[in-house]
Amino acid sequence: MSTTVSEVIVETLLESGAKRCYGIVGDTINHFTNAIAKSPLEWVHVRHEEVGAFAAGAEAYMTDELTVCAGTCGPGSLHFVNGIYESHRNGGPVLLIASQVDSAEEGLHFPQEVDQKKVYEQCSVFCEKIQNPEQAKRIVVMAAQAALNKRGVAVVIVNGDMFKRTPEQAAPWRVHRSTPMVRPSDADLASLAALINSAVKPAIYAGIGAKHAQDSLIALAEKLQAPIAHTTRAKEFVEPNNPYCVGMTGILGNKAGLHAFEECDLLLCLGSDFAYTQFYPEQAQIVQVDIEASHLGRRTPIDLGLVGDVESTIAALLPLVDQKQDSQFLTQAKQQYQKDLHTYLERAESGNDLIHPQTVTHLLNELANDDAIFTADGGSPMVWLLRHLSANGKRRFLTSLAHGTMANAYPQALGISLAYPGRQVIAMCGDGGLSMLMGDLLTLAQEQIPVKLLVFNNHSLGFVEMEQRVEGMLDNYTELKNPNFAEVAKVVGLQGWKVTHTDELHSAMEQWLASDQPGILDVDVNRVELVMPPQIQASQVASTALFGVKAVLNGRADEVVALLRDNFVR
Repeated sequence: MSTTVSEVIVETLLESGAKRCYGIVGDTINHFTNAIAKSPLEWVHVRHEEVGAFAAGAEAYMTDELTVCAGTCGPGSLHFVNGIYESHRNGGPVLLIASQVDSAEEGLHFPQEVDQKKVYEQCSVFCEKIQNPEQAKRIVVMAAQAALNKRGVAVVIVNGDMFKRTPEQAAPWRVHRSTPMVRPSDADLASLAALINSAVKPAIYAGIGAKHAQDSLIALAEKLQAPIAHTTRAKEFVEPNNPYCVGMTGILGNKAGLHAFEECDLLLCLGSDFAYTQFYPEQAQIVQVDIEASHLGRRTPIDLGLVGDVESTIAALLPLVDQKQDSQFLTQAKQQYQKDLHTYLERAESGNDLIHPQTVTHLLNELANDDAIFTADGGSPMVWLLRHLSANGKRRFLTSLAHGTMANAYPQALGISLAYPGRQVIAMCGDGGLSMLMGDLLTLAQEQIPVKLLVFNNHSLGFVEMEQRVEGMLDNYTELKNPNFAEVAKVVGLQGWKVTHTDELHSAMEQWLASDQPGILDVDVNRVELVMPPQIQASQVASTALFGVKAVLNGRADEVVALLRDNFVR
């Protein structure tokens, strides 16, 4: 029997290491999903394609292996866009099969026709269409190879009728993966070493590009007596067992990281493309090492930009730099970091009728498994994860930082749980994020995917509400009329626990974590909780005071009292 294009695609995906394909079946991909049903490739039937894209992207990000999505023509494939953008920005190797109307109707404004290439070429490392059956194997191989080697999304566009066609015997195309060592030239390394050797207070800023270089980072910090600050995405691999770590910088960071930047005379940005120019030092010299030349100096002016992977660059650099003896700068940064950690712990004190989200997160940190995997929605749940969960070298963390979307946490946890069966996977959800894509709770129930959803339920779009108040505005359109999410869970076939008082929390969380079923722990938390930046500006104080005045004049004095009581009175 002849092999169809559908079967060629499925066979090639399997050869490329893919294990799952996420999507919703229908019209133009029915022949493709029929081929999947006859193969070892697992089809994950989600209720919304955006959830499928988040799930596939999270699986790909965590495993470093190809994961697949497939969409029907027009609306079906368009629904993947937001989740595909997430992977495009965080580097998850995802391959999307985006189908198109039949060839005879294309270009004639047929119902559901969409130019998928124009949509997806802006958020992919490869985007091509299979024009004839003989191209099928070759294009899918090229797409998979691009996704895996360039760390991003590849898109293959296929007309519905193309899936049924039969190619002639194809050449044995196959995917090649390479892990090259890339480092700067000897001359560039000599220039870098000269800058380091002349510096008195060097500091290191490690980003996601230093993911596999923790030992090298520590060796460099030891030789330079330099504090290591890290980006939010680098938390899981920079923090563990690192005596030089002083935490994060940026709006979500801590004072130690901020002060290390402000007081250093040389900042080594290693694998970091941190976007916020205002947090870079104004006086220090800045060196950036990145595997992508296009990233050099695009966030802030730099004094030296070098192309290289972090581990190879440090290995070549270490013999060229002098051992520094003065550890005063490092000691001060570490002392401040300990104060930061103590401050975060202090903010966990809750009364029985008022639960601070930090209290919830500290208890989660205590009770969750040592190798648990955590995701968090954009907004305040992301802050609680980054500030209050411990990285120990076995735990993994995923948030939407580069893309900054809502509603990512439990869809990402869905994909991670499928990739790591038997491992505890916990989604830290905002009530706004959960309710945005709530339909795929049915997928968790139908497939019995044992994801744990923790809902920080403040009955508002809390981070937005805080943003509005800090700008001196009254908060508008942020209130959420939520159901009891624990009862919703039970209705759709999940387990559910509801917590409204602090003395209920420990027992409920223990039961929730101990269950081998998917479940929701819905915790009512303080609505007016502030996310404090590492350093408060006078303008922020003035703007928040202005909110207070406006609130009082508009008959909302009780909210001002609650804001002061629940954040500043201990």
